[in-house]
Amino acid sequence: QVQLVESGGDRVQPGGSLKLSCASSGSLDLLTSAWFRQAPGKEREGLACINTKDGSTYYADSVKGRFFISRDNTKNTVYLQMYSLKPEDTAVYYCAADTAPRMGLGKASDPLAPEYPYWGQGTQVTVSL
Repeated sequence: QVQLVESGGDRVQPGGSLKLSCASSGSLDLLTSAWFRQAPGKEREGLACINTKDGSTYYADSVKGRFFISRDNTKNTVYLQMYSLKPEDTAVYYCAADTAPRMGLGKASDPLAPEYPYWGQGTQVTVSL
């Protein structure tokens, strides 16, 4: 039904920038798209999500001001622009999507809880000298 394909992962030096892409295909109308990452030995961490209709966004405190999520609905693609990368940003980055809204659902709701039904295969980002 839905396929998500990430791209753009690479090795970059500390302080550098990188832009990830997530292209979606399928017959469902995806309302919310998000980026997660998982480093070795750590739990999957939610980074940012976006409402693909109105463009509203939500960020985890850990990346606020350094990472920016955006979308191009003409290309069915969501992006994650990352600046000032640090070695601790090294991880596999995943795109996720949902047909349901994830933001504005009240204080008890976490837009970056990992219960998204659709996931990409991941792309590796390595930050090192």
